[in-house]
Amino acid sequence: MLSYIIRRLIQSVIVFFLITLLVFLVMRLLPGDPIYMIMSRAASETATEMQLDKLRHQYGLDRPMMVQYFSWLGGVFHGDLGVSILTNTDIRQSLMKRLPVTLHLGVLALIISFLLGVPMGIIAAVRRGTWIDTVVTSLANIGITIPVFWLALVLMYLFALKLQWLPVFGYTSPFTDFWENTRQIIMPVFCFAITPVAGVARQTRSSMLDVMRQDYIRTAWSKGLRERGVIFKHGLKNGLIPVMVFLGLGLSAIVGGSVLIETVFAIPGMGRLAVEAMGNSDYPVIQGVILVFAVMVLLTNLLVDLSYGWLDPRVQYR
Repeated sequence: MLSYIIRRLIQSVIVFFLITLLVFLVMRLLPGDPIYMIMSRAASETATEMQLDKLRHQYGLDRPMMVQYFSWLGGVFHGDLGVSILTNTDIRQSLMKRLPVTLHLGVLALIISFLLGVPMGIIAAVRRGTWIDTVVTSLANIGITIPVFWLALVLMYLFALKLQWLPVFGYTSPFTDFWENTRQIIMPVFCFAITPVAGVARQTRSSMLDVMRQDYIRTAWSKGLRERGVIFKHGLKNGLIPVMVFLGLGLSAIVGGSVLIETVFAIPGMGRLAVEAMGNSDYPVIQGVILVFAVMVLLTNLLVDLSYGWLDPRVQYR
């Protein structure tokens, strides 16, 4: 077990370095100069090359790319993510303000996807071929294929503009005003969760159908056990193994979806910060956001891998 964890940690570190290098190089290859973003239009038109070179030197943009990369990476290991080129603010403080917002929405969406998707999949599998199975499968297919940004606009038009039940945009901390926060996050969390719920329901149904055909399940039925005991005591634990993998992938989908959802609903989270930084060619901010997202995904994948041993004792870590 320990050797497996060590190997997985080493693999995660290697992937982490590759991600940081790839993001760093891609950002530098994109068109646009962040120096022009921090200057007014009039100033940029009249600025001399010497003045532009002085600004580039101030932010270290005149050094070779690999020197910039290792300088930034060294700061990361010391807890220093640098400062924003555009606002000259500490990136770590900005991320600490934005990360709880994204985690609040993302964790709620994951919890909802598990609490709704797993029962839906179980019911569809147990009642295979009935109208319940047809309804659950149809809803899951719709949830998988529906464009999230379009769904967000439809919800805003219906519940915010027409019915005026929910606010159009914004985010208030639940510690400041819990009721207002609840009203503000209903639509974003729904948009976050719709695809994971559908995916978990489909995966649970497929997995449970496979498990229910196994010999030990038929033995449990032959012993006269009740349906609830057969499903939850004997079938569900093995049936959840593929679902755990999907939930790990679901975090990656939520991380990517935060860019769209937070932008549409004007939520001050990590996704919106990434969009703003991308539009302003603010390299250090984008690198910091992707760094945090990468660490979250890598840790989640590690936890999902380790959960196999608890769900299935036959899994041996070597």
